[in-house]
Amino acid sequence: QRHWTNAIAVFCSHIFKKNHDLTKAWKGKTEQLLRVDEHDFTMRPAFGGPAIPVGVDVQVESLDSISEVDMDFTMTLYLRHYWKDERLSFPSTNNKSMTFDGRLVKKIWVPDVFFVHSKRSFIHDTTTDNIMLRVFPDGHVLYSMRVTVTAMCNMDFSRFPLDSQTCSLELESYAYTDEDLMLYWKNGNESLKTDEKISLSQFLIQKFHTTSRLAFYSSTGWYNRLYINFTLRRHIFFFLLQTYFPATLMVMLSWVSFWIDRRAVPARVSLGITTVLTMSTIITGVNASMPRVSYIKAVDIYLWVSFVFVFLSVLEYAAVNYLTTVQERKERKLQKRFSCSCGIPHSKTMMLDGNYSESDANSLAGYTRNQMVPEEEKQEKIVVHLAMSNESNSSRKRGLKGHVGLRIIQNTHAIDKYSRLIFPGTYIFFNLIYWSVFS
Repeated sequence: QRHWTNAIAVFCSHIFKKNHDLTKAWKGKTEQLLRVDEHDFTMRPAFGGPAIPVGVDVQVESLDSISEVDMDFTMTLYLRHYWKDERLSFPSTNNKSMTFDGRLVKKIWVPDVFFVHSKRSFIHDTTTDNIMLRVFPDGHVLYSMRVTVTAMCNMDFSRFPLDSQTCSLELESYAYTDEDLMLYWKNGNESLKTDEKISLSQFLIQKFHTTSRLAFYSSTGWYNRLYINFTLRRHIFFFLLQTYFPATLMVMLSWVSFWIDRRAVPARVSLGITTVLTMSTIITGVNASMPRVSYIKAVDIYLWVSFVFVFLSVLEYAAVNYLTTVQERKERKLQKRFSCSCGIPHSKTMMLDGNYSESDANSLAGYTRNQMVPEEEKQEKIVVHLAMSNESNSSRKRGLKGHVGLRIIQNTHAIDKYSRLIFPGTYIFFNLIYWSVFS
């Protein structure tokens, strides 16, 4: 008897659960419970009355990319709408809401919010449409969807790459003006939430915030528009390694030619041409990844000033080489004009005594002793001559050393001397002004 009692209890419990499964108890129970067929959902709630308030909140899942060339950004977010439609109210004893997927959305009224200035956008559909609809017994509705949108962002590159950019994602009703639909942020600034893991390779996300204002169209009227604003600051370290340091090194390399002998034409010309071509390559590489804007960017100022310094170093050697050639031509003309034609005959006999200078003694090279002195004065004169010769040899050595030093000084043009100070000093001064203005 106890066994049959337990079996009947299980059977009744099973029947009771079946009766409380609304999907099996009555076909079409959901639509009839919400009275979807009894109302015209092509019209907004409270049509003809005051504007229906529609609250919005957003959770940003990821900021996928920022494109300077296309001037746009791509963002994935959860977009949620809140409004009240009394036509969807239903009786409930426990005040619990009912949740549906995207199939019911096509049968009821939902706000026609779109993204202003968007280029591409789509609702995710893997594995099914990422849409959720939650209806409360009093008619309040929560409508949520997962969207990826690519929208335009007007960027100002006048301070690139030391710039900060502010982009906005704008939401607005397409059909309903502010007289029919009042779009607002549900919880003010708290309506926008972001994932803590959001990061970008080239930018630091400084701030997310919300704003709202009215937008006017001359043909249709005023509309409520919501803004998701975010500020990005560009990471400078990448551009320091790829642009600024190479440009600075090329400028410093061009200064090496100021210490090279001015007669070493191949060395100085090849060094100048190499640095000029390298600077041209750096400038071309930077501009290839940027939009063709009609104004000057901060990086353009630095690169072109660096290019001018490199180019001036080439012109500096051209000036040195030209002035050297002109000077040598003048010296050759003077030598031809004032060349000495009177020499000392080898047969001349000279007496070496205390009245002769060292230069006179040196001029006696090639004379024989017999030509120079009588036999009886040989020993005395030879001693004097040898002494004078020793003194002249030491003087000749000192003169040779001085001549080598003079030759080194003469091979450095005055323009090179001034350039060694002027070029580095001017470039350092430029860097101080540049980084103090743009950093």
